[in-house]
Amino acid sequence: MSTSQQTDPLIGRLVDGRYRVRARIARGGMATVYVATDLRLERRIALKVMHGHLSDDSIFQSRFIQEARAAARLADPHVVNVFDQGQDGDMAYLVMEYLPGITLRELLREQRRLTVPQTITIMDAVLSGLAAAHRAHIVHRDVKPENVLLAEDGRIKIGDFGLARATTANTATGQMLLGTIAYLAPELVTRGSADARSDIYALGIMLYEMLTGEQPYKGEQPMQIAYQHATDSVPRPSAKNPGVPEPLDELVLWATERDPDERPADAKVMLERLREIERELGVSPQVVRTAPIGIVPEDEGMDSGEMTKVLPGAFTAPTVTPPVDNTTRLRRRTKRNAAKGGWLIALVLLLAGLAGGTGWWFGSGPGSQVAVADVSGMTFADAQAELAVLSLQAVEQGENNLEVPTGTVIRTEPSSGTRVDQDATVTVFVSLGPAEVSLTPLAGMSEAQAREYLEQNIVNVQGDAAREFRDDVERDVVISASVTPRDGGDAIDCTNGCTVRQDDDASLLVSAGAVPDVSGRGVDSATSELNAVDLQVSGETIQEYSSDFSNGEVIGIAARGEGGNWRPGETVTLIVSKGPAPIEVPDVEGLTVAEAMTVLSEAGFEPGTALPQIVWGIFTVSSTSPGAGSWELPGTQVTVRSTG
Repeated sequence: MSTSQQTDPLIGRLVDGRYRVRARIARGGMATVYVATDLRLERRIALKVMHGHLSDDSIFQSRFIQEARAAARLADPHVVNVFDQGQDGDMAYLVMEYLPGITLRELLREQRRLTVPQTITIMDAVLSGLAAAHRAHIVHRDVKPENVLLAEDGRIKIGDFGLARATTANTATGQMLLGTIAYLAPELVTRGSADARSDIYALGIMLYEMLTGEQPYKGEQPMQIAYQHATDSVPRPSAKNPGVPEPLDELVLWATERDPDERPADAKVMLERLREIERELGVSPQVVRTAPIGIVPEDEGMDSGEMTKVLPGAFTAPTVTPPVDNTTRLRRRTKRNAAKGGWLIALVLLLAGLAGGTGWWFGSGPGSQVAVADVSGMTFADAQAELAVLSLQAVEQGENNLEVPTGTVIRTEPSSGTRVDQDATVTVFVSLGPAEVSLTPLAGMSEAQAREYLEQNIVNVQGDAAREFRDDVERDVVISASVTPRDGGDAIDCTNGCTVRQDDDASLLVSAGAVPDVSGRGVDSATSELNAVDLQVSGETIQEYSSDFSNGEVIGIAARGEGGNWRPGETVTLIVSKGPAPIEVPDVEGLTVAEAMTVLSEAGFEPGTALPQIVWGIFTVSSTSPGAGSWELPGTQVTVRSTG
């Protein structure tokens, strides 16, 4: 037993009261994979445990959960199944299908470059798995030989759907980045964006490596390799290996075009072309098997020493059975003719044993088995009846699914076509529809944060967010949110959190910030400032008297007709000052000059008279200029006349 196996605290531990850890299989930058026993179902599984120091990192947790969700949405024989995802204390884990075997990377290290039949066999399987992912709108983003698994029993599967976005030099070590950047599409290097065609580029690089035994681009620093991806064209594999057929040359060049629009649109398109090439070359995918590696015992008392038999280093290279050529067929036919007499004797012996063998075959041998019917798309009742005709017992199990309608059969375990004993139990997985998700309050998040959070919970954000001007909420911050069920019905207010289903449609209302304060500006200046925040200004203005603003200055904007807050794109009307309002000159005739001066001052005028102030209390007012009853602006000078 190795020291690392001895000191690993998880060896022998019971995780979540269900999974007994047996041995460590592999360790990566984000997680460690163990072989374990599911005590409830009594089967061997692979347990992927996120490293403890990453458990507080929400980005890594999101990637870890994303792997389970992405794989769970796929039902394809060439994708590694993820059975469960959970948390045991501070430990996050995934429960995956256990596949004893090796990775394509280990096969390339062992064999350096592969034969054409081997290459076609592996590419056919990988493209089938990725085609299922692309149909489900899932982009793998990390296609490389390390993620292609070659099982002992001949199955070829692609795994590790945990990378939610392209890794950058700021989030990975140089060595980790170098392992991935060798397959990085040019658009990921230049723009950081990825779609199905980015997976196609990585497949093209992997196909080149299988045919030639090396990667097309080399460099001591990751940036050197990234630069070559962005600026150079991948050479023909036949330049390194003259044995590569021209159609495979062309497939590599097509998949690795620098412009994504020039590549196959997705894995289905590339798979269709590969199968045309298979027919052109007369080469069909063969069963790939690894050499025997030792069996993992199921008993509870095994030690970790036995577990070392399943470590990847113990595997030998897979072999592919080559097609039989015409010369070999002719040689075999000649031998058969020479041994014809012996065959006649054998035939007699065969017929003698046939009667006894027939009874065994149909009584307890393979002839007594039946093939599981394909009941996908049926109701459980119909599926149960269909399987009952074959003497099979149906057991219903619900499973969340985004694509298959609620109440409809998704798949069976064992899968359709598998031969099983009569009276065997078949688990029928029936769609529960999209899973429920509980959303935390969205109000107060930035729009970008809300969109990313909803995307992580597989809730669709419909188009651009609605916006309105708010003085009390910062620009680009969510004011409110609602979610409309995908099956119809009333919208659910999710402003302060809610429970909805995956694939429902969310709408966001986001703050556009405060309406600019244009008071005191000229009309042209105010119009420019409002236009800059996407508020249109009406050609007509409202004119009002104002003691605070000079004639021609903007007082403000008129209230919104239907109430509420202004929204970008709407038209506002400016209120423009006509200056102070005129006031009426009071009638002060008959008052003393002193009294008249006080009344006029209090009314807002500037009174004046030719009389010396010493006689103001003696003389009376005969008239004023402007006269009593006229309307004048505040501050106008009014001359007081008197009689002695």
